Amino acid sequence: MAVRQAAAAQAPAIAQHNQGEAAADNKRGIDVTSPGQAELTMKAHLTEGGPPVRQGLQWRVYGANPGLGNKLPLIAQSTDSFARFSLKPGDYIAFVAFGRAGMSKAVTLAGGKTYMEDFNLNAGGLKLNAILPDGKINEKQLHFTIYNEGQLSEQKPLIEDAKAGDIIRLPAGAYHIVCNYGQGNAVTRSDIRIEAGKLLEATMQQRAAQIILKLVRQTGGEALADTSWAIMNDSGDIVREIANANAYIILAEGNYVAVAKNKDKIYQKGFTVLSGKDEEIEVAATAQNSVDEDGMD
Repeated sequence: MAVRQAAAAQAPAIAQHNQGEAAADNKRGIDVTSPGQAELTMKAHLTEGGPPVRQGLQWRVYGANPGLGNKLPLIAQSTDSFARFSLKPGDYIAFVAFGRAGMSKAVTLAGGKTYMEDFNLNAGGLKLNAILPDGKINEKQLHFTIYNEGQLSEQKPLIEDAKAGDIIRLPAGAYHIVCNYGQGNAVTRSDIRIEAGKLLEATMQQRAAQIILKLVRQTGGEALADTSWAIMNDSGDIVREIANANAYIILAEGNYVAVAKNKDKIYQKGFTVLSGKDEEIEVAATAQNSVDEDGMD
């Protein structure tokens, strides 16, 4: 797997003049808002001391005391880069989400004061893609699954069906990536590590090809309707079953047998898939390719 790492794209940092002193005063609460209400302003950073995150944030403020169903009541929410809320005095839970990264804080607000809270998300980004070393890959057929480090593949993944080129926001840490090319057996895996404040561009390598299977009466003929297919690997295991006259499948390089059933007749043909060599394969509906069901056992 080829991996390229770059700094995460962020807007320029806000002015730093006296920012530390102002933030400290705001956290203590200073008298700048109307009596009876408290003003809470929040911003988030990917790394400690880094520039504020300018987009992609989801802010929520919950009451600290559970309500119906023993759930915390949602009081306010925002998608602004700098979230500002005017709230009644009291105790709250402030939460921010940045993709799959998130953080919460308990805050206590007094009437007539304003507060500033900083959230250090310790997060980065991931951009996935895949290549064929011997040809052009169909990016629309790429699907990525992301697991936490050490998570079993039988367990529910962190993210399913991520697309090539998407920027995925994740907490810093290690992850396991599974790349499926199509719906067949073209699968690759890799372990990666996300660093806070950086965008990791990971390009995985596939060795596969796009295949179209057709059952025809003669070379170059039309695909016969009402045909169902079973594609088996060289171990005899069924890779995929398809009910379509033109059976489209992406297969890892290797040797296969295509079995076509049309009405009460069964035909088969062996073929080889070479990485990057997309191909249309015809199976002739002839006595030479015909087999009986007993012969398939």
